[in-house]
Amino acid sequence: IIVHTGRKFLYLVLGEGKAMRYGIGTARDGFEWNGTHKVTNKREWPDWRPPPEMLRRQPHLPRHMVGGPDNPLGARAMYLGSTLYRIHGSNEPWSIGQAVSSGCIRMANEDVIDLYDKVNVGTRVIVRN
Repeated sequence: IIVHTGRKFLYLVLGEGKAMRYGIGTARDGFEWNGTHKVTNKREWPDWRPPPEMLRRQPHLPRHMVGGPDNPLGARAMYLGSTLYRIHGSNEPWSIGQAVSSGCIRMANEDVIDLYDKVNVGTRVIVRN
């Protein structure tokens, strides 16, 4: 997987010069990052627990939200290395193509389900601007 944050696209490399392209939402100013990680975990309709850093910035957030259509992580999540970052769905489809997250890569739910079904734990993910 190659995530091009500047262009707001994620590419699933298929080989033989081919890739699938998906639109994404990316980190807002001050939360951008680059690097290479592997998918270390995958979850369907994941629960959401905002990390302490996010709760300090936004104390009104719930401490825990059960997975489902209203959950900010959307339909699927793929966890990146030992970071707090994920490639995940979104209950805010209008955010795709925008710089709105705290570092996670957002996808439309139908796209994240498609990607989730195509990648395995251990898949390499390259994030670059």
